[in-house]
Order: sequence, then C-alpha cells, then structure tokens
Amino acid sequence: MDQPAYFPLFVNLSGKRVAVFGGGTVGLRRAQVLSGFGAQVTVISPAFAGQPDGVQLLCRAYSPGDCAGYALVIAATDSRTVNRAVVEECRALGIPVNAADAPGECDFYFPAIARRGSLVAGVTASNTGHRLAAQAARQIRELLDRIEQAEL
Repeated sequence: MDQPAYFPLFVNLSGKRVAVFGGGTVGLRRAQVLSGFGAQVTVISPAFAGQPDGVQLLCRAYSPGDCAGYALVIAATDSRTVNRAVVEECRALGIPVNAADAPGECDFYFPAIARRGSLVAGVTASNTGHRLAAQAARQIRELLDRIEQAEL
C-alpha cells in the first residue's frame, strides 16, 4: 500500500505548551524549532545533549500523566517503550503527538522547515525520504534568500 500524503496544516503555537520527551539531538532540535514559533517548550529527559535557547529542561524520566495540559507532544527518547507510552497517553487525552521513531504512530509529521521572516514552508516526503525533504527545504531556503535579496 502507498504511504498516504499528509495535508500541510499550519498552526499557531504562540504561547501554547508543548512537551518534548527526549533530550538527545533530535528532541532538542525539535524543541528549538517549536520554540522559534512561539511555543512554550518543556523538554523532559534524564540527560541532555545541549541547552537550547528559550526551552525549559526538566531533568527526569517520563512518568505517566506527564502529557496532561500540553497542546502538542513530541516523543523522541531513545526508548521505544517510553515513546509508545507517551503516544498512548496522548491518544487517551486527545493530544496530537509525533513519535520520532514510529511514523505509523504519528498524528503529524515534523517537517523540514524553510523560514525567512514571515514566509514559512514545511516540507515532508510523507516519511519516504528524510534526506529528500531536507534537500528540498535547503533549496527553498536558498530561493527565499534570493527573493529577499532581490527586494532589498
């Protein structure tokens, strides 16, 4: 069966509470992007690969009940068991969730972002090629840079 294409839906995250479970490079990168769109991001993890700007870090493991009160959740730990528990909790609470290690469990994909000022493009290959989506986003950024330069 062919992978379904996901509809690109742009949402206002300004002031919304977002939880990211997992303090590795993937989780922190996603936390930083979400923070850049005005979300109030909390990363929950027993360890962190860095310190992103504008993101709250809680140094502890996931506990059942942690997802309550968040508008959006990212499960990006290095444990399939923990990520699955986060997904199940979010489903029970009606919270959109993205599991970095299980595309079939995602309510949404985390796109490659091309952003220049108020122009924002999100690119996904519907989980068929992260490299392809990243390359397309890079080319869109270059195009946006050229457009910006032409307007100066």
